[in-house]
Amino acid sequence: MDVLQAGIGEFTVEDPDDLRAFMRTEKRREMVDKVMPEAEAVRRYVKDGDYVSFDFSSFTRGPACLVREIIRQRRQNLWFAAKFTLMESTLLAEGGCLRGIDVGFLGLGNLIGKAVEEGRIKITEWTNGTLTLRHLAGAMGVPFLPTRNLLATDTLAYSGAKVVQDPFTGKPIALVPAVNPDVGLVHVHQCDIYGNARCFGPGVSPLETAMASKRTIISTEEIITTDDIRKEPAKTTIPYYLVDAVVYAPFGCLPGGAQGVYEMDTEHFLEYMAASGDAQKMAAYLGKYVYSVASHEEFLAKRVGVEKLLDLKRQATIKEGYH
Repeated sequence: MDVLQAGIGEFTVEDPDDLRAFMRTEKRREMVDKVMPEAEAVRRYVKDGDYVSFDFSSFTRGPACLVREIIRQRRQNLWFAAKFTLMESTLLAEGGCLRGIDVGFLGLGNLIGKAVEEGRIKITEWTNGTLTLRHLAGAMGVPFLPTRNLLATDTLAYSGAKVVQDPFTGKPIALVPAVNPDVGLVHVHQCDIYGNARCFGPGVSPLETAMASKRTIISTEEIITTDDIRKEPAKTTIPYYLVDAVVYAPFGCLPGGAQGVYEMDTEHFLEYMAASGDAQKMAAYLGKYVYSVASHEEFLAKRVGVEKLLDLKRQATIKEGYH
């Protein structure tokens, strides 16, 4: 198959057979209790140099508590899949954690753009859609998937995609390579101790992210019994055998929200935006919300407070899709 055009972006490809062998030998199929603090989950499964991905957004059902823990543990040289991200790229970059970013959306604030311009962080450009499609390919165990997205765009030139001639129509088609993150982070509404997880309301690719990733850390608003899971199996978004760690983290999306549970903290986002263009202000922000607290629980107690939590919970009036 002749290559008509190829992007110059840096990326890595996992041999699907090697990945299948890893999943077969390294993933545990027995039902064991996987509940652990976020510090232990990150210490066990996030290593320097890893490729890290997550599902959804800073505004809604993002794994914010896990991202803060990665920064708190000062992981380095990570490559980050920034699909539908807003805050995470900037926070991880200013925390000294990143080597590179696969860009669906780079992130909010001038600091992240400055880091790229100065060459401190490499980027490979995609789109939110094609980066999600790469996770789907990784979940399917195929080396790539075709798409008409990226064609005739400047983004393609800086991606890792290749354009070939479609053998069926003879027209150009873009091929995007599969991605298999070392670690996938997914925040869910409910989960049992084994990792059977439920996401309610809109989402992007929680199952695909978990399936594509070698290791998956789940943070959850609520831990429910396995009997409850079995009563309504159709509600299970992610099955237990894809999950390596379960972190109990009520309000774990803050300052974002979780559908039907609590709304995003607008005041916090405004504080973030005020800091996102200045290195000293961002250092102070990280000191306040990450380094000066030892855990998510301490973050809630010392930096949010019961009054704010109850108010955000009260604001979540739209319950459709939650149950």
